[in-house]
Amino acid sequence: MSIIIVHRREPKILRTCLESLLNTEYNGFQVILVDNGSTDGSVEFIRRIKRDRVKIIRSEANLGFVGGNNLALKHVESEYVVLLNNDTKVEPDWLECLVEIMESDPSIGACQPKLLSLRDPRFFEYNGCAGGMLDVFGVPFCRGRVFDVIEEDRGQYDTTAEVFWAGGAAILIRRQALREAGVLDELFYAHMEEIDLCWRIRLLGYKVVCVPRSIVYHLGGATQLSEKFYLKHRNNLIMMLKNYSSPNVFRFFFGRMILDIISFVYFLTTGDSHRSFSVLKAYVWLVKNFKKVCVSRCFVQKRRKLSDKGIAKMMVKKSIAIQHYLMKRKSFEDIYGLPLSLTHYVAKRRGKESSVS
Repeated sequence: MSIIIVHRREPKILRTCLESLLNTEYNGFQVILVDNGSTDGSVEFIRRIKRDRVKIIRSEANLGFVGGNNLALKHVESEYVVLLNNDTKVEPDWLECLVEIMESDPSIGACQPKLLSLRDPRFFEYNGCAGGMLDVFGVPFCRGRVFDVIEEDRGQYDTTAEVFWAGGAAILIRRQALREAGVLDELFYAHMEEIDLCWRIRLLGYKVVCVPRSIVYHLGGATQLSEKFYLKHRNNLIMMLKNYSSPNVFRFFFGRMILDIISFVYFLTTGDSHRSFSVLKAYVWLVKNFKKVCVSRCFVQKRRKLSDKGIAKMMVKKSIAIQHYLMKRKSFEDIYGLPLSLTHYVAKRRGKESSVS
């Protein structure tokens, strides 16, 4: 078992992560730490801890989260690999629970733990929560989070459930699935890369699940990127263009453009010019780099084994943006058009059952 951590700054954050990680009850894992062009003494600190469990790979330049993980993946030979953010803290049995579910079903390509906020463990953490979902317009949300509305963990999602994507803060991947799907796409640099990877894994016929018995706490936002909103928006568009078949690229990308025009006007009229022009900037980038996106798309389409019909079965067919902003549906349990019954996703059911229609 290999656990990859990409680190650039803040040794205290890394210390918290490694101290909890080295107390993991599961035996037989090695940590591969990518020193991603850090200048804060992180390497010197690591040399003083248990080196038999930590392998350091040094990159002089900052390769970003995607590039750093891909660098480490070249050194992985184990059956499973975990991508773990440096601003996490794990429970002792977190890894055992994840491996157990992977061993029980070879069709599972990736899984994630329940991700709770390290700042306030009563609440889910934004990036992954209790498993990620996606609507047909490429807009992600989670069991426990719809846009910026984050739910308190009341045990409502304590069921192991198939989801569309696993949060990149802590994701365990079957190496065979990774070999077939390819590594993280370096067009992304940071943000949404795990959703893209899970989509590609799904195109090969694998499932993605969340295992709430496994718990990881994630600080989130510890590594600040000045263009986070732009990167998320741009990468979300790249993901749709890459992974949909040609008919559905035209069908759903056009609808997504309409939603983005509405977003552009909304942010502009509410005084959030940064977000407004980030939307525009994302489309400008796509026009300038369309050839690169096409190359990445060809890579995916040549390897896919499932049609979009099979993939769409696990997508929400009704726009999450419209449901959230216009219909005021704030929590996961309020969402209509879920691909499976609400009882599949919610441990303690409340409200009406939801299904694809």
